[in-house]
Amino acid sequence: MVMRDFSTAKTVFGKWTAGLRPLLSGLLLISLTASAALAERLSVAVPIANIRSGPGGNYELLWKVEKYHPLEIVKKSGSWYQFKDFEGDGGWISAPLLAKVPAVITKADNCNIRSGPGTQYDVVFVVDRGIPFKVLDRKEKWLHIQHADGDKGWIHDNLVW
Repeated sequence: MVMRDFSTAKTVFGKWTAGLRPLLSGLLLISLTASAALAERLSVAVPIANIRSGPGGNYELLWKVEKYHPLEIVKKSGSWYQFKDFEGDGGWISAPLLAKVPAVITKADNCNIRSGPGTQYDVVFVVDRGIPFKVLDRKEKWLHIQHADGDKGWIHDNLVW
């Protein structure tokens, strides 16, 4: 029976893998940062935008969205962005139709839009689910919002995505 001493190999391997740890950590960080960058939120910057089934104007038109509709970007292909919306639906939109405008969309029916940041303020109008707004300001959990038609008010942040 031959006895082998693996302590030298173990020491060399340990030093080699220890040298890889910073590299692997860096690669993991870059990967997570790239994913975070793609998960950015943009909003529609034009009155009406077409949502397509693929990255190009020749793909099927799925539906249309209005100004300030917020979208979570998941992938880019040329000048097209693949996205998910507040309902988890996805599609493709041309990059020039989007902007980095802070925006929200109502996720409940009968959302009260108030004249100020609190329930003690009057309700100025009520909106249904799926109405997009540009965010003008924030006071604690209340958002000052504006619709594309110019209507403004305040909404609690638990009512929007």
